[in-house]
Amino acid sequence: MDKEGSEITIPVPWGEIRGRVWGPDHGYPVLCLHGWADNCGSFNSLIPYLPTECRYVAVDLAGHGLSSHRPPGVFYSSVAYVADVSRVAVALQLKKFSIIAHSMGGDIAGMAEISEVMRQGMDSMLQFENKTEEKTRIYTYEKAAERLMAANQSLSERSVRILLERGLTPVEGGFVFSRDLRVNFKNVSRTSLEQSLVMLSKIKASILLVLAGGGSDILSNTAQDKLTSTLLQNFRDRNHSVVTVPGHHHVHLDKPEVVAPFVSDFLQSKVLSQSNCPEHKL
Repeated sequence: MDKEGSEITIPVPWGEIRGRVWGPDHGYPVLCLHGWADNCGSFNSLIPYLPTECRYVAVDLAGHGLSSHRPPGVFYSSVAYVADVSRVAVALQLKKFSIIAHSMGGDIAGMAEISEVMRQGMDSMLQFENKTEEKTRIYTYEKAAERLMAANQSLSERSVRILLERGLTPVEGGFVFSRDLRVNFKNVSRTSLEQSLVMLSKIKASILLVLAGGGSDILSNTAQDKLTSTLLQNFRDRNHSVVTVPGHHHVHLDKPEVVAPFVSDFLQSKVLSQSNCPEHKL
């Protein structure tokens, strides 16, 4: 086997993922993931000792080695690296492969058995990136309003107009929605009930939780109901304020008059009345 290997470049939306490959073109694929602050050179010494019938692909993970850095404002996370591994596998048409991983690379490899929701989110992102056709649909104002109303059936017409003030961008031929289409994908960062309870336990500030009596258009399944029930009990056990008002998911927008008294009272009693509350200028 060639001890030097050869360079490989894989395009990604923010630049490229670089790496090196060893072994025959049609050898069994083995993806090599290095550790934190290392690069794919971490495997230079090991690979020449491994079976020659394999095709070893060692990549510089994003932000490492010669690979592109993520855009400013974007975090480096294990979940994001798992998505990068998927990008590499898709680009190289790897249907089945093994992984050799070191340190942080092992964490990434260990997330291969991710939940179905996380997988759906990653698959949606990768499919979106690989689309070659036009990604932006142009609407008339009326059709855009209908689209928003269909997705949020409890919204009033007035609320729809308010959201569209900043939710549409005028273009030639009509309007496009201003939000990034990627926000529609499943959230790949999942928080367990236990993690949520721990985070809540760390909050020292007073909390007012306003619930919509008519329920949510978004959260409705049995598992979510159980999660919500447990979290609500945690709020009450910690003597936080929990109130229920008539309305639906956008009650603060559709019926601000039923929410405002509770928020105003909370601000007056828990915030503004505190003698050590400093003056703030925005």
